[in-house]
Amino acid sequence: MRLALFDLDNTLLAGDSDFEWAQFLIEQGVLDREVYEARNQAFYDQYKAGTLDIHEFLDFQLKPLARHPRAQLDAWHAEFMARKIIPMVAPGTPALLEKHADDVRVIVTATNSFVTRPIADHLGIAHLIATEPEAIEGEFTGRVVGTPSFREGKVARLEEWLAGRGKSWADVETSWFYSDSLNDLPLLARVRHPVAVDPDATLKAHAEQAGWPVISLR
Repeated sequence: MRLALFDLDNTLLAGDSDFEWAQFLIEQGVLDREVYEARNQAFYDQYKAGTLDIHEFLDFQLKPLARHPRAQLDAWHAEFMARKIIPMVAPGTPALLEKHADDVRVIVTATNSFVTRPIADHLGIAHLIATEPEAIEGEFTGRVVGTPSFREGKVARLEEWLAGRGKSWADVETSWFYSDSLNDLPLLARVRHPVAVDPDATLKAHAEQAGWPVISLR
């Protein structure tokens, strides 16, 4: 198995789908701007600084899903895709994905699968490892199922994904991981070919010191 792994936000996308989803709900009047906008920005700043408490953030991010019927959420998401996400796809993303067309391509993202599954479908990537929001009879509860796909959790979730296919790292002939974020250092260190994509300052310094390629998709 030749495994090509891709972070999503600020890597394949020239922006952050998690952050933009909350902003979209604020713009729609679904979330109160005064209450949510500052918190959304604060969590995003913590993420970029590597200090995010993922469980505190997920409580903030997933609870709005539990307040609305799934049909309404899906309708909002379709508009979100058209207005926010499709214009956000980085210019170099299609060529990078095509480069790995003969490999097993997987998006590995901390952002929840409700937000990211339609994005992966739009990009033509069948395999998605994301944080999983709990749903009962199709409706979200506001809680998380399993390990969040964040930092070391990305490694754990990838190993679970491989095991679910009767595979392990020993079956991976070669591997790549493309990411922008210092938060992805655990998985970048695990693959054979780590690649920093439009990286934050911490990841850029680490990549340069380690001799990892640094590329831009923008």
